[in-house]
Amino acid sequence: MVGIVIVSHSSKAAEGIKELVTQMSVDGKIATAGGTADGRLGTDVDKILNAVNEVYSEDGVLILFDLGSAYMNAEMAVECLDEEMKNKVEIIDTALIEGALTAAVEASI
Repeated sequence: MVGIVIVSHSSKAAEGIKELVTQMSVDGKIATAGGTADGRLGTDVDKILNAVNEVYSEDGVLILFDLGSAYMNAEMAVECLDEEMKNKVEIIDTALIEGALTAAVEASI
């Protein structure tokens, strides 16, 4: 099953989106990377990398994000992966909540 990583500048927003998405896809592999390591608003490459590793499988991972700098940090996290993993991770530019819901439902079919 494809894993999903939700990247947000707010850890509360990321966890809230995950909560909503898991109502639609109970068996989905979903991880969050919200906020900075010290609890502030922002994004963190290491948190994103850890989230990708948490949900990674041979089916791949979709990373969804809220704002522009989250995209840049997601790109940096993907660059840290080995080539085999890197080829199975996609960063998706979509409306975060709707995109996460759609991805989770499609991944569970």
